[in-house]
Amino acid sequence: MAVPPIAPLETQTRKADHLRICLDQDVQFLRKTHGLERYRFTHCCLPELDRDQIDIDTNFLGRRLGAPLLISSMTGGTEQARLINTRLATLAQQHRLAMGVGSQRVAIENPELTPTFAVRSLAPDILLLANLGAVQLNYGYGLEQCQRVIDALEADALILHLNPLQECVQTRGDTNFKGLLNKIEGLCAQLPVPVIAKEVGNGISAAMAQKLINVGITAIDVAGAGGTSWARVESERANDPKQRRLGNTFADWGMPTAECITTIRAIAPVIPLIASGGLRNGLEVAKAIALGADIAGLAWPFLQAASESEAALQELVEALIAEIATVLFCTGKANLIGLRDANTLQRLV
Repeated sequence: MAVPPIAPLETQTRKADHLRICLDQDVQFLRKTHGLERYRFTHCCLPELDRDQIDIDTNFLGRRLGAPLLISSMTGGTEQARLINTRLATLAQQHRLAMGVGSQRVAIENPELTPTFAVRSLAPDILLLANLGAVQLNYGYGLEQCQRVIDALEADALILHLNPLQECVQTRGDTNFKGLLNKIEGLCAQLPVPVIAKEVGNGISAAMAQKLINVGITAIDVAGAGGTSWARVESERANDPKQRRLGNTFADWGMPTAECITTIRAIAPVIPLIASGGLRNGLEVAKAIALGADIAGLAWPFLQAASESEAALQELVEALIAEIATVLFCTGKANLIGLRDANTLQRLV
C-alpha cells in the first residue's frame, strides 16, 4: 500500500513542540504515581560483600549491558534533537547502555532528517532500538517503512509504540487502531530483528501483553503511568479547547508502572521486560528489577541532562550506577539476579 499524502513540516513542528514542552513545562502525572513507592527493600546491616566487586552488568536481547539501563525513546527530527541524540549515544557507548530513539516517522516523511537519528557511528557496540508508531500500520506504513528505519539506524530491534490516548488528544491524531494486532503479527514474522511493544506512559496490561506475545512480540516495555503524561503534553500543544480539555481530563489515565511489571511477569515469566514510566533514580530502577523487569528505561532525566551538557549526562549516569550498586550492597546481593530473591523487596501495607 502506498503511503498517503502527508505533511512533513507538521510532524517536524510537533517534534520540536514535544521537546520544548517536556523541557519547559510541568507535564508529569498530577496525582498518580508509578507505584514503586509502595515497596521497600529489606536492609542488610552486614552485607559480607566488597562494594567495589558488585556486578551490575546484565544481558538483554543478546547484548551485554554495563548497567540495566535503557535511554528510552525520546526524540529526533530537529537540530536540537540531533544534538541530544549525539550526546546520548556517546554516553551509551561509554557506559554500555541500551538506547532507543524517538519515532522515526518524521524521517520517513522527510529523509533529509535521517541524520538527526543516525548515531550508530558514535555508538557501534550498544543495543540500539529503532522506533515507529504501531498505528501507522493503518496509515500506509508496512514492512518497507519498518525496514527502512531499522536500516537507517543500523538498529538491533524495532520498537512499535502504542499510544491510543496520545492520538486521541493530539490535534489531528491517528486514531484508527482497528486490526493492528494482525498487522503486528505479520511484521514480527517478516522482520529480521526483534520487535518490542512499548506504551508511551499509560501502561500495558497482562491481558494485552499476552496478546502481543501470542503474535510474536519479542519484548515488552510497559511504559506505565506515573511519569510524563502525554495527554498533558498534547493538551499544551492544542489550540482547540475541546482537545485541551480532553488532555486535562485524562492527564492521570493509565496503569502504574509497578502494577504493569508484576501482572505481566505473573503471566509471562520469561518475556524480556523493560520497566519504564516515571523512574527517576537508581533505587527505583532496582525496585523495578526486583519486581521482575530485566532492565529499566528512563527518558525525562536523560532528556533534561542531555539538553544541559555532556557533563550533566555523565553526572546523571554515574549517580544512577552508584544508586543501583548501593541497593545491591545494602541488601547483601552481589549482582542483579540476587534482587529477585524472596523477601528482598517488601510491599508496604
